[in-house]
Amino acid sequence: MLVYKIQYFFMHKGVIRLSILVAVGALLLWGWSFIPNPKEPSGQQDSPAPAEIVEANTPVLLEKEVDINSGDVLLGLLVEAGVDSAVVDKLITATKPVYDLSRIRPGHKMVLFFNQDGLLAKLYYQIDDEEELWVQKDEEGEWTAQKQPIPYEVDIVEAEGEINSSFYENAKAIGLDDKTIIGFADIFQWNVDFAYQVKKGDRFKLVYEKRFLQGKYVMPGRILAAEFINSSKKIRAFYFSGEESEGYFDEEGKSLRRAFLKAPVAYKYISSGFTTGMRYVSAFNISTRHRAIDYAANYGTPVRAVADGVVTFAGWQGSFGRKVSLRHNSTYSTNYAHMSKIAVRAGERVKQGDVIGYVGSSGLSTGPHVHYELVRNGVKVNPLTEELPAGDPISEVDMPAFLEVIQPLKQRLDG
Repeated sequence: MLVYKIQYFFMHKGVIRLSILVAVGALLLWGWSFIPNPKEPSGQQDSPAPAEIVEANTPVLLEKEVDINSGDVLLGLLVEAGVDSAVVDKLITATKPVYDLSRIRPGHKMVLFFNQDGLLAKLYYQIDDEEELWVQKDEEGEWTAQKQPIPYEVDIVEAEGEINSSFYENAKAIGLDDKTIIGFADIFQWNVDFAYQVKKGDRFKLVYEKRFLQGKYVMPGRILAAEFINSSKKIRAFYFSGEESEGYFDEEGKSLRRAFLKAPVAYKYISSGFTTGMRYVSAFNISTRHRAIDYAANYGTPVRAVADGVVTFAGWQGSFGRKVSLRHNSTYSTNYAHMSKIAVRAGERVKQGDVIGYVGSSGLSTGPHVHYELVRNGVKVNPLTEELPAGDPISEVDMPAFLEVIQPLKQRLDG
C-alpha cells in the first residue's frame, strides 16, 4: 500500500547582498515607505529575517511511503511504486558499500521521494532501531548512499520495583516495555538465573533511555545503569563504550559477561538436580547417577549454546536421544540431550546464545526437558555452583573515562 504526502524541500537558502550607493539606498527606502502592503491593509510590517528568505522556485517532492510485507522483493516494490527497474539496479549498486538494500525486512519503513516529473529523487529506509539509510543523487547526478543514526530525542529516566510475583510481571506493573525487561535480564544473565534464583522481596532499579521522534514516544533505548538486589546481594551494571572496552561492567570495571551462560534454555523449573550418588527412576525401574541439570521447558523451546565453541557431536546417542556436544576450550565442554530437533552439525562453530536444538523428550525421558552437562577437564561438574571465567575488564586506557561516565549514574542509582 502506498500512502501519499506532499513535502516541500528547500534546496537552496540565501540572502542576496547588494552593494549600492548610500544616497540611492536612502531614496529607495523613502519611496518604498509610501507603497501600501497588499497583505496588511494598515499598520507597520516587520521585515523577514535573512534566514527566512529563500528562492521562489522551490521544488515540490511527492512522498510515497511503502509498506514492506513478508515475501516482498525490493525490485517488485519499487517498480510498483513507479521506479524504473534500471534505476532500482543503480540504487542497489550505490548502496552496496554501505548497506545491502536488497535485504529489506518486513515492517521497516521505506519512503520514496519523486520530483514533479515523476522521477525518483531520493529514498529513505529504516535499517533498524538505531540507523537509517538515505539514497540520493550527488551534484554529478550519481546515486550515493549514506547511513546515519536515527535522530531521536532522548530522555534519561529511572524506574524501580520489588518482586512479589515474578520479575516480568512486576516490571510490567511499573510500566516497563518488554524490550527493556528483556534487556535488563540479559545484562544480569551471567550472574542471576531469573527463572530459578529470583525471590519475593528482591528489588530492581534502572536508568535508561526513552526515545522520541518529533515529540512522540517511539521506544525505549539503551539501559545505562542497572541494579538488582537478589537475596540481599546487590549487583550493579554500567554501560560503557570506550577505545578498547564495551559492554556492561560493575563499579570496579569488571565485566558482567561470563564465558558461560547460567542456563541453556528459558525453562519453567529444574526437574532434576545434580547428584553424585545413585538415584532411582521409577518410570524405567532403574538407578543411575545424575551429574547434570534437567531444565523442564515447553516442547520446542530453543536450546542455546552456553558459550562459544565447536560442535563435536550432533545426533542420536542411546538413552540421551538427540544430543549435541560442544567443546569450548581446553578445559570446558558441554552436553545437551533429549532434544526434539537438532539445529547444528558436527564441526560447526557456534557463538554464545546460538540455537543448537529444541527441547523434546527423546531417548530415556519422562517429559520435555533439556539434560545439560558441564564438563571440566573430562569430569562432569555442577553448572549451578561452578565458578566460571569472566569476560575482559575495563582496560587501563579506558578506566579514567569509565569512572567519569559512571559517577552520575551511581548517584542516580543511590537516589
